[in-house]
Amino acid sequence: MTGIVWFRRDLRLDDNPAWAAATAECQNVVALFVLEPQLLHAASDVRRNQLLGHLAALNESLVGLGGMLVVRHGPAQTAVPRLVDEVGATALFVNVDATPFSMARDRAVARSINIPVRPYHGTVVHEPGKVLTKAGTLSQVFTPFYKTWSVTAQTPWPSPGPGRPITHASDELPAPSGPVRQVPGQVAAWNRLDDWLGRVESYPTPLDLPSIDGTSDLSADLKFGTLSPRAIAETLDTTQPGHETFLRQIAWRDWWAHTLVRHPDLANTELKPNYQAIVWRNNNDDFERWCRGQTGFPIVDAGMRQLAATGWMHNRVRMITASFLVKDLLIDWRRGERFFRHWLVDADLAQNAGNWQWVAGTGPDAAPYFRIFNPTTQSKKFDPDGAYIKRWVPELASLPRSTVHEPSLAGPLELALHGVTLGDTYPWPIVDHAKARTRTLAAYRAALNDGP
Repeated sequence: MTGIVWFRRDLRLDDNPAWAAATAECQNVVALFVLEPQLLHAASDVRRNQLLGHLAALNESLVGLGGMLVVRHGPAQTAVPRLVDEVGATALFVNVDATPFSMARDRAVARSINIPVRPYHGTVVHEPGKVLTKAGTLSQVFTPFYKTWSVTAQTPWPSPGPGRPITHASDELPAPSGPVRQVPGQVAAWNRLDDWLGRVESYPTPLDLPSIDGTSDLSADLKFGTLSPRAIAETLDTTQPGHETFLRQIAWRDWWAHTLVRHPDLANTELKPNYQAIVWRNNNDDFERWCRGQTGFPIVDAGMRQLAATGWMHNRVRMITASFLVKDLLIDWRRGERFFRHWLVDADLAQNAGNWQWVAGTGPDAAPYFRIFNPTTQSKKFDPDGAYIKRWVPELASLPRSTVHEPSLAGPLELALHGVTLGDTYPWPIVDHAKARTRTLAAYRAALNDGP
């Protein structure tokens, strides 16, 4: 028997239920990855290069076992059936990817082949539909979901068998066009996890401080599947506060994945219908200045420039920049979601769209609409010395901590002393936060029929 394992967001051999099942049931296993033009086009160079690096590392693992990674250019609806015929496959093994694009693609592939498709859930801790309320529904509030999630028995995953990977004709795997953000492959991913486990006891104290190395930096490994969330969860000792807090982050990831299955239009439609009536300003010039990190709010500009330079942004700063776009500039959250989804190396539709709806106040268990971050207050609280700002907005690097968070309040002579000229070397603030807050509250209240 010959089985095909179609890798997608599970670029590892360890703790991979689709791979384990195929090697247990089939003598010969073909490892396949399809380069989907639509997905590659939607990815930034950083994410595309990281993907190609992970694929090369996966191929090295397979070569070490006597096989290889078969790479085919998509679309998958054509590439997968062709390979099924070429190798005489008897089954197709996959780990489910619950995005609307992937679900539609998988249905089309299943219709075009005459062999069984064996689905597994190797990208989440608990399979969607397994963590429900007593009424049999998905909780719309995270805390009750987490309580059920944390005691729910895990669906057993199959154990690997003696089946061997084989070689087969393959398209050429493109090389990364530039440097990758992280060392590729599952071994490097486990090294990152080991490093994090040495620091997680202090979590979440440094979590919100963007100038220090206080987060796990495992989000991209979870996105590409070089680590499974189940493996991470099983390494944590929940009797320790830092470990338990981090486990909640893994549960949040599951919750958004389960939410996407229930609401496939998560990236396009407010889950709270009344908010669909919000009248957005959608000023294109403001949006472009936000994208380029030229808003005149240093913490916002620092975050957007970090994203452009590295394909990653600190979690606290993601919330600040997202809130600024939605609540200060009154620009539709969908525009920000798509921008982040293009640029982030760890872009995950469920997490990205869910968190944007959380910031906008339009999703389940969301922040109330009147919760509007003051970017300057956030900056002073979480980057008190301005170290993060000074790294990513170097034109402000010589300003003292009393001025760096809000240069527009300093006098021109003081700014000139430090080489800063507002409107020239650094922009004036794009908006008055207090007035913007009032404007946004009015827009939300109008949508909710709460009056002016």
